[in-house]
Amino acid sequence: MFQDVYDVIVVGAGHAGSEAAAAAANLGSKTLLVTMSLQNIAQMSCNPAMGGIAKGQIVREIDALGGYSGIVSDKTGIQFKMLNKSKGPAMWSPRVQSDRMRFAEEWRLMLERTPNLDFYQEMVSGLLIENGKVRGVRTSLGIEIRGRAVVLTNGTFLNGLIHIGEKQFGGGRAGESASFGITEDLVRAGFESGRMKTGTPPRVDGRSLDYSKMNEEKGDARPDKFSYSDETRPLERQKSCWMTYTSNDVHDILREGFDRSPMFNGRIKSLGPRYCPSIEDKINRFADKERHQLFIEPEGWDTVEVYVNGFSTSLPEDVQYKALKSVAGFENVKFFRPGYAIEYDYFPPTQLKHTLETKLVENLYFAGQINGTTGYEEAASQGLMAGINAHLKIHEKDPLVLRRDEAYIGVLIDDLITKGTEEPYRMFTSRAEYRTLLRQDNADFRLTPKSFEIGLASESRMRRMEHKFAEAEKMVQFFRTTSVSVAEMNPILESKDSAPIIQSDKLFKLLSRPQVDLDDLMTVESVATYINEHQPDREILEQAEVQVKYAGYIERERNNADKLTRLEDVKIPDSFDYDKVRSMSIEARQKLKHIRPVTISQASRISGVSPSDISVLLIHMGR
Repeated sequence: MFQDVYDVIVVGAGHAGSEAAAAAANLGSKTLLVTMSLQNIAQMSCNPAMGGIAKGQIVREIDALGGYSGIVSDKTGIQFKMLNKSKGPAMWSPRVQSDRMRFAEEWRLMLERTPNLDFYQEMVSGLLIENGKVRGVRTSLGIEIRGRAVVLTNGTFLNGLIHIGEKQFGGGRAGESASFGITEDLVRAGFESGRMKTGTPPRVDGRSLDYSKMNEEKGDARPDKFSYSDETRPLERQKSCWMTYTSNDVHDILREGFDRSPMFNGRIKSLGPRYCPSIEDKINRFADKERHQLFIEPEGWDTVEVYVNGFSTSLPEDVQYKALKSVAGFENVKFFRPGYAIEYDYFPPTQLKHTLETKLVENLYFAGQINGTTGYEEAASQGLMAGINAHLKIHEKDPLVLRRDEAYIGVLIDDLITKGTEEPYRMFTSRAEYRTLLRQDNADFRLTPKSFEIGLASESRMRRMEHKFAEAEKMVQFFRTTSVSVAEMNPILESKDSAPIIQSDKLFKLLSRPQVDLDDLMTVESVATYINEHQPDREILEQAEVQVKYAGYIERERNNADKLTRLEDVKIPDSFDYDKVRSMSIEARQKLKHIRPVTISQASRISGVSPSDISVLLIHMGR
């Protein structure tokens, strides 16, 4: 029925599990993906979209490393937007509205085409742990499946409890049962567990909405895409989203149901995502606001189902319905299903190493919401890294750990391991101190060589990246060395309200001006000639322009990152005895003993560890 011993067993087939299984299998590990429902692989449990602020950068990084999320998003998108284009490129974030059904279908088909990957549908109810090492899993039918490494990606299913008003029932998401047994096994093994909450809005029938009362939200006129590969193309047609608003009348109706809300009457005790609050939380915390935005998002090309983004709620279904009917355009709304909240078990991620392997049980990895994160993109990136590192560990190869100056994925995992989280963790650009280095346009430069080295990114991916890098560098050098005359440049500068030049100047210096962009220079004869001769594609043009316009910022951040990297190279021995460092604060000793950072740099980022504690630590290490 099964292979005698799998290299890697992945439990759960959400975004984390799907990426983990694909990565391990593509690297050559014989992999088994176990899920409670093969019909719901990579299901978009909440909003039908990928990317967004900081999250879009993560999807680009997953793609640069050889993951599938970017390709699937491109193939199943219905609208593309590059967010924050009015700001600097460090803030630009791609986002795609997805066809929910086709997204899950494409993921399943890609996984089924992946060599070395087997599937099995059943609930995993326990772990096989012997002498501090995981040996496999046990299913609800009592079947024991052996594996050299196990990756847990259980999402919201571990002892999941769904709330709709006064009603509550077990479930991992609407229409699917919760998972039982794994938490209890892990707690018996010494793990600390906790509870978190998330929620989702109602889904409604788009035919019952009056879009004439809403604002139309179109995609980009020139849509881009996520994947750096030639496997996908930008969207040729797009579907609009819509925007409307709540009102004081809507808020008053919602308040009437607060006494029946599990959020306010004490039935929900766990913390939900701070940056994606429920509608009842929003009108309670921001009582002075007369209205809140609602984004009306179609769930696909052909379905009439619509997602009401911004109306996440666990209020009783009759209150949800009455309140939504008072929203402009929703007067005749018909529900497909009400919104709900869900509580589930998670495991504080300070119990993990930076590879996402647990400290307590060897070869056991956690990825996704089990680590306290929220969001498809955050989950997928952890799954990818857990799948990679599980493969590398059992094949006795060096792990792949990304630094904070190398990837948003590195920031995410480092934050989880060194700081932990007591509320669902969501990625923002502000969490990355080197965000000018970690742009969405250069993820392939940063990460494809690392993935190619371990055997995940393909030869064609690597060669494509090298070509793009060389051509962008060549173009930047052209701007550095080519001058333009006063007569040719000043009319352009005057049209852009930029100060004229009094003598010929280098194109590099002129393109560095905030008012001037590359399109403005296309009429300059030397630029037009270069473009005509070299035929650079859109990616190369964008890359060259960003490197010119932000050269000073990039260099400054690179220098700062290099200084920090020196501390990353200072390793702390596994056996280091913090109790002997008496001049260190008690809090610092306790935190360092609990988290056991691998390097001085990681130690410096732990909450409660001060610069003076780090100085003392360095002295005791003989530095």
